[in-house]
Amino acid sequence: MRAFQPIALAAALIPALAGATSAPADLVNPLIGTTNGGNVFPGAVVPFGMFQFTPEASPLPGKKAPIAAPGGYEYRADAIRGFAFTNVEGWGCAGGSGDVPVMPITEEVTTSPSSDFRHAYASKFTHANETARAGHYQVKLDNGVTADLTAALHSGAGRFAFPAGKPANVLVRASDSEVGSENATVSVDKANHRISGSVTSGNFCGYIDKADRHSYYTVHYVIEFDQPFASTGTWKDTTVTKGGTKSEGGSGYGDKGFPKEGLGSGAWVGFAPGTKEVNVRVGISYVSAANAQANLDAEVPKGTPFETVRDKAVVAWNKQLSRIDVEGGTPDQRTVFYTALYHASMTPNVFSDTNGEYMGFDQKVHKVSGTQKAQYANFSGWDVYRSQLPMVTWLDPKTGSDIAQSLYNQAQQNNGVWDRWTHNNGATHVMNGDPAAPSIAGIYAFGGTDFDVKGAFASLVHAADHPTALDTSMDGCPVECVGQRPGLDQWLKLHYIPVGAPSWGPAADTLELVAAEFALSALSDRLGDKATSERFLDRAQYWRNLFDPKATPEGGYIRNRNADGSWAKVKDDDDKEAHDFVPSTGDGFVEGSAAQYVWMVPFNVHGLFNAMGGMDKATKRLDNYFYQPDGAFAVTKSGPLHAELDNEPSIGGPWLYNYAGQPWKTQELVRRVLDTIWVNAPNGIPGNDDLGEMSSWYVFAALGIYPNIPGRAEFIVGSPIFTKATIHREGGDVTILAPKAGAGKPYVNALKVDGKPSERSWLPESFALKGGTLEFDLSDKPNKAWAAKAKDAPPSFDTKK
Repeated sequence: MRAFQPIALAAALIPALAGATSAPADLVNPLIGTTNGGNVFPGAVVPFGMFQFTPEASPLPGKKAPIAAPGGYEYRADAIRGFAFTNVEGWGCAGGSGDVPVMPITEEVTTSPSSDFRHAYASKFTHANETARAGHYQVKLDNGVTADLTAALHSGAGRFAFPAGKPANVLVRASDSEVGSENATVSVDKANHRISGSVTSGNFCGYIDKADRHSYYTVHYVIEFDQPFASTGTWKDTTVTKGGTKSEGGSGYGDKGFPKEGLGSGAWVGFAPGTKEVNVRVGISYVSAANAQANLDAEVPKGTPFETVRDKAVVAWNKQLSRIDVEGGTPDQRTVFYTALYHASMTPNVFSDTNGEYMGFDQKVHKVSGTQKAQYANFSGWDVYRSQLPMVTWLDPKTGSDIAQSLYNQAQQNNGVWDRWTHNNGATHVMNGDPAAPSIAGIYAFGGTDFDVKGAFASLVHAADHPTALDTSMDGCPVECVGQRPGLDQWLKLHYIPVGAPSWGPAADTLELVAAEFALSALSDRLGDKATSERFLDRAQYWRNLFDPKATPEGGYIRNRNADGSWAKVKDDDDKEAHDFVPSTGDGFVEGSAAQYVWMVPFNVHGLFNAMGGMDKATKRLDNYFYQPDGAFAVTKSGPLHAELDNEPSIGGPWLYNYAGQPWKTQELVRRVLDTIWVNAPNGIPGNDDLGEMSSWYVFAALGIYPNIPGRAEFIVGSPIFTKATIHREGGDVTILAPKAGAGKPYVNALKVDGKPSERSWLPESFALKGGTLEFDLSDKPNKAWAAKAKDAPPSFDTKK
């Protein structure tokens, strides 16, 4: 989703955490991306964990938002209102989850925390007193409490050290999920030192449209303390009950999708004077209170030292991050790389409990079966189909297979609808196109084949061929159109999405749908269904129906078209009336402009270049797209005529020079991007990380390869930044050698694939699946002859010969 505007940082670059010989978890800096709209959270989590123990910051001074940022935390924030049990990595909108913040305080509870859920009982803090590591977060608050947090898969552990001479209390803000709650319950069990309850929430992007201003998940929690309770209390709305042990009530979602102050519920417990330290263990479940308890008992049984849980979290991260070993590079490059791999390995999140049960989209309890080990949730399809799901699957095909089965399970429980953006066990419909098709096809292409692919494929083809009432509905449009394929009836009739059809942006929706059609073609070909493959390959070429070769004197563009076939006028927000097409327009597009979207035909780049008038004209347009007339870099915040490599519509663009016989320009451009807008600092991610999508782009780019074709596993070749990288895979390791890699040497002078010289600027699917060795000879000067011939360019897929 759209990245936030950049800000200036007073903080200096954070130093790299360790050298090349350190364990990869030691190299991770979770504070990268906590400002500049990265929207990541710095708290404790394990790979793909259901449980995230992470700080929820109060809004920035002068802001009225319910939270500091969509990730619950913003580096510029100076106060924390609690430590929540759930979050999602790098999303946009106004956040979500952030369920059940617990807050250690050193004062008596006299007024209801719900009277001001943004600031009441929050504590200031400074970054000098904060440490974030993979699997571990610690902060000393200005109220004197030091909070240590760590996590397991469905549970977590915390330690609160209280200052001497002050009250020792812990608030449980049961209703204070990031964007509100429909209902919440809390119950204090003094005999067992336990607090339990649940919160029912949803409302992701609800402030944009009422289509998502509702609940779709309930999370149950149990919190066990190692110290007896000396006092208890509860609150409901603005009423405080000292000695209370039960309360219930949600904050609501407000008239415009944001909760109103003065509503909600929670409880607190106090500890005996002189209490220095309180340990807590937390279990959660989206199924039941019993499952939350079982998850806790299975992973962090009573008596487990905090350090044991923390050390296991670090081991889990080292196992995941060690799937890629790198050597060379600078300390900062290694930190940025492993932090990107860390961020790209957080989602989707395990959603099934330790007993295999999970709550389905039909609000019924299901259980994983067959070879599926876990059900996953939290899927930002429009983002992650591009490279994050391919990356996850490439590194671990079994995890990819279970993700694919999870998506199919969701669709089956959702009346056959594959939703674009799923949050826990709810459909939010956010974004556009039909990303499920390239997601499933991409997982299968990268080796994730252990799922019901025939059932999933049949479901996706049926959805592509049969419009539903949701597909023809305008509900939720433009951002949250409720159908899987909005405007599908028009698509099947006209072979494009016209102005006036359900959509976010008709031109952008058309480009997303052709990517989906191509992915179905690729998947059906793998399954041996040649007729269906050819049919969808033909449909994938519908992009031509919106390509106007006479759109401007400089060349053709994808643009909006009316249902009668005429080209549409454009009208942007600052236009008083509609006018003729201009490439800077965002009318018809999603988080981008016509100039940015025209390149988004990644499966048929040669066809696109031919439509633009040939290779030379297309290359010149690429130059003008990535650079200003004076040669200055133009890849972020350079206006609508240039690339925005902080957001998904542009991130495939740098790899297109390979198709034009000028791969040296891709090498140069990608290296400049890696060196300038990805840095070891809080603003080190250039925009929303979008559940790891942008970080996965960095991982691939730093390795010198990129999977640019949706639904297929060819790699486009760039240039690596490390002297050696080894990708460990069950199907065969990939070894990437570049002994001359270093600053100022982005250019490929020569390449060997498995010991044989190669003039091709791409790698076949067999390389990704079976492994092999790449040997790069890098230089500070471009070799313009390498991979310059048409036969050496990556493949394009077209029906025209």
